[in-house]
Amino acid sequence: MNIVRPRPPRPAITGIGSTAFGVFPGEDAYSLGSTALRAAMRESGVRADDIDGLIVCRIPDYQRFGELHGLNPQFAVNLPGQGRMAAIALQMACQAISAGSVSTVALVYGNDGRTAGMKYGGEGDGYGSGGAGLWFPYGMTSPGAVHAMMFNRYEHEYGRAGDALAKVAVTCRQHAVLNPGAVMNKAYTTAEYYAAKFIAAPLRLFDYCLINDGGIALIVTRAERAGDAPTRPVYVAGVSTATQLAQSTFAPADYWYSGMRRAAAALEAQSGVAPKDTDAAMIYDNFTPTVLFSMEGFGMCGKGEAAEYVRATDLGLTGRQPLNTSGGHLSESYMQGWGMFTEAVRQIRGECGARQLKKADNILYTCASPIASGAIFSREAA
Repeated sequence: MNIVRPRPPRPAITGIGSTAFGVFPGEDAYSLGSTALRAAMRESGVRADDIDGLIVCRIPDYQRFGELHGLNPQFAVNLPGQGRMAAIALQMACQAISAGSVSTVALVYGNDGRTAGMKYGGEGDGYGSGGAGLWFPYGMTSPGAVHAMMFNRYEHEYGRAGDALAKVAVTCRQHAVLNPGAVMNKAYTTAEYYAAKFIAAPLRLFDYCLINDGGIALIVTRAERAGDAPTRPVYVAGVSTATQLAQSTFAPADYWYSGMRRAAAALEAQSGVAPKDTDAAMIYDNFTPTVLFSMEGFGMCGKGEAAEYVRATDLGLTGRQPLNTSGGHLSESYMQGWGMFTEAVRQIRGECGARQLKKADNILYTCASPIASGAIFSREAA
């Protein structure tokens, strides 16, 4: 006999907060995260005593951060800065809530990377573990160079795809122009994309994300508490991760495809919604090729078919599944996935003004990396 187990109640996001994005010499990760948390607490109507879980990302010390805000949660965690940690933080919060361990978790991200002169790669690499100098192949400590190499191999296997990168970049900038909070607010043409200088060939200037300062916070709580919040709750219908560590991390032969396929299957099982059937896709775009890899890994198209899919698909606001409606990392700001969470929440609430989608019931988030991850944010509680 098949036993059908009911899905547990969906945790709800009842408050979000974000700072402006840019260069803020007087700020640090603590102050940026603090500004975002205070805004999220105001939105959700929670007080410090209500927060019984704290997850901070890229903020050096959870103890110091908790002291600043008068927090004494049941648990506190601090996560490193890689973008894959955004979904891991959300997954941890949802699992703790679903297990009944806690009721309300604050997730806080603070990034002063632009002001601090954060280096990604090279001798002064301060990203993640800082182990690049010991473990990466000679000359390949730069994430941009690694992704350029991956895309070269991808084109060797599947054919020309550079025009798809151009379309992704131009579309994200078009969306950013409609976003008052985006760092980049001037559109450019496809011709201007091709005229931009190479950074690591074949990737050009507009294929790269934008390093900036900023802070993001989310308040996640039990579904039954969501009705008490002053704002419309947005539910986490599913969140999943899958590692791909046993084979070469950079660059994997399948562009993290197998990890993403496992994450996508788990995400659909949790939410009851296939990633390709959501109303918009917030795809982690640290570099444009990552968008193509993610489209294949999360089932929007077949393996090796992303370039043709992008050519044939309207990725804009009137398309079937618009891409990165805030402008994404390429044109809003590189907040390592966290800004995509807040964009999904705002779209479902109907708060996005000129870039607001007509239909925003279920919104997908994806991240292609050694820890592939995805989430589906939903208007519905079940």
